[in-house]
Amino acid sequence: MNSSDLVARWDVALPDKVYKVSFEHGTTSGKRIIWVNDKEVLRKNWMFKLVGREQFKLGNSVATINIDAAGGFAYEYSLEVNGKSLKKFVENRKKSSKTWAFMLTGEPTRVVFEKDSLDVWVNGEKLNTAGEFVEDGTETHFTYRNHNCYIKAISSGKKRDGIIHALIVDGEEIPSED
Repeated sequence: MNSSDLVARWDVALPDKVYKVSFEHGTTSGKRIIWVNDKEVLRKNWMFKLVGREQFKLGNSVATINIDAAGGFAYEYSLEVNGKSLKKFVENRKKSSKTWAFMLTGEPTRVVFEKDSLDVWVNGEKLNTAGEFVEDGTETHFTYRNHNCYIKAISSGKKRDGIIHALIVDGEEIPSED
């Protein structure tokens, strides 16, 4: 990456992993380079139009970088994911998923629970699960590297708070990221 042309960086948390997006924009040459997790995914050299949009894949999502004039020779850069601004996308993700990040036997571990589909992702891998109704809610059971895990869903008793999700690994509750 040419740090002199690096104009924007974003972190985008998707179910499979967190993607680091970097954007280089040569304002004299019009060059545009998009990097995802330090891998070049798009390059355009000698673009005469310095503003515009660049679309690329981000996991199973579609991302777009918008390049807008901000007056003079200044530019503003924004990222959209699946047609939503990054801010709106993150707000929606927080409503539709729950994330836990922790160390499991010395390994950084990230568990994402998709509330709408009940899918469970661990370190980028979608796992098989078994749902079960229990006295005070539901449990979604799965195994990861010989660890018995489940996500417990119980009512908060308050309409505003809705359902509370807790991750239990080998009998211990894991604090959530959000």
